[in-house]
Amino acid sequence: MTAPVGLIAGGGQFPLLFAEAARQRGRSVAAVCHQHETAPELEQRADVCCWVKLGQLGRIIKFFQSQGVSETVFCGTITKTRIFRDILPDLKGLSLWNKIDSKLDDGILRAVAGALEEEGIHVLPSTCYLEHLLFPKGILGRRNPTSEQWADIRFGWRIAREIGRLDIGQCVVVRGGSVLAVEAIEGTDAAIRRGGELAGSGAVVIKLKKPGQDFRFDLPATGVQTIETLASVKGAVLAAEAGQSLIFDRKAMIAAADKAGIALVGLEEQENGELLYR
Repeated sequence: MTAPVGLIAGGGQFPLLFAEAARQRGRSVAAVCHQHETAPELEQRADVCCWVKLGQLGRIIKFFQSQGVSETVFCGTITKTRIFRDILPDLKGLSLWNKIDSKLDDGILRAVAGALEEEGIHVLPSTCYLEHLLFPKGILGRRNPTSEQWADIRFGWRIAREIGRLDIGQCVVVRGGSVLAVEAIEGTDAAIRRGGELAGSGAVVIKLKKPGQDFRFDLPATGVQTIETLASVKGAVLAAEAGQSLIFDRKAMIAAADKAGIALVGLEEQENGELLYR
């Protein structure tokens, strides 16, 4: 029999989709579910589940070892502000936490992945079995950006790359060559609301992977909720990196963008910095 694949699940639909896809490929799924984050429905889609609190690394490792797991993925979101109010590490988690110099996303995730690898649990890319969820290249809906909005996309793209290089966030909100909001620990939707309110209308949102992004975790992701948030502040454009970010409920997302009059664009960045959508 094929060994089970591990799933370290956060919130959202990504863990649910992974569990379904893995089982369709003949893999049983041993899921670690985070309290207050992971959807309870995962218990019906995975073969076995273990509920943990944020920081219980030792419990995760023991669970995987008991299930014969030697490969795992990270899927789903963790509300980042929980590290200030809702973390309850066990001894192994606390030991690792105290060794991490930088509490930025990449530093934490790479450290956890490293600890798992030391225990013989290989961390796979989060897109394993789900390559079809990668953001496509092109104009996805009926609306094209205006020339002014294309200029904002190019401007915001450079800013987003820079904040990604600093491991601050993945999303920026711009309009008219001005930066209105930069995503930090609050997350994409909060950044869009903040920047969109400052714009009044016509905000342009750019969401990109970080330079040197580790495909094992924390890929940029967008979905219907992203469009609904942008529509709520009368935003105009959402641009994402084709093949380097995730898109959920593509048909529904495009329909929501068309309904709200939002341009939805997937772009590829060339080595010379040029952005292509064709």
